[in-house]
Amino acid sequence: MTVNLIVIGKLKEDYLRNACDEYIKRLSRYCNTEIHELSEYRLSENPSQKEIENALQKESESIRKFAKGYIIPLCIEGKQVTSPELSGIIQNAVVSGNNTVTFIIGSSFGLAPEIKSMGDFRLSMSKMTFPHQLARVMLLEQIYRAFQISTGGKYHK
Repeated sequence: MTVNLIVIGKLKEDYLRNACDEYIKRLSRYCNTEIHELSEYRLSENPSQKEIENALQKESESIRKFAKGYIIPLCIEGKQVTSPELSGIIQNAVVSGNNTVTFIIGSSFGLAPEIKSMGDFRLSMSKMTFPHQLARVMLLEQIYRAFQISTGGKYHK
């Protein structure tokens, strides 16, 4: 199985990179992990709605190149789930014949509507707002937790 993360923007802080690396290392017992860091489209200081839509469209073209398998975009309109529910979603995707589960984290302006609509399941991490870089760490931790749950590991209590 492969867990595929498509993310807009690069991790800038070492502590966030280190946290991601730790969870990727832990995940290696359960799956292959691929991370595709795509460039964020540059916008003016106070972008118009049209500029934002154009940026999301450009980013979506890059995202589509790497999106495969069971697709889970992270978006505010998505459903909030518990850790055991996320574990079930991942396991059901695999049982249904998907050997790849792709999670997509957009830029600070989110994701283009077409990326959201191509998702098999839309996920919201919280009603709160988090920096996209921190969301990557949180998502990797939850994916690791999901595998621990599905295999009866002791990490999830």
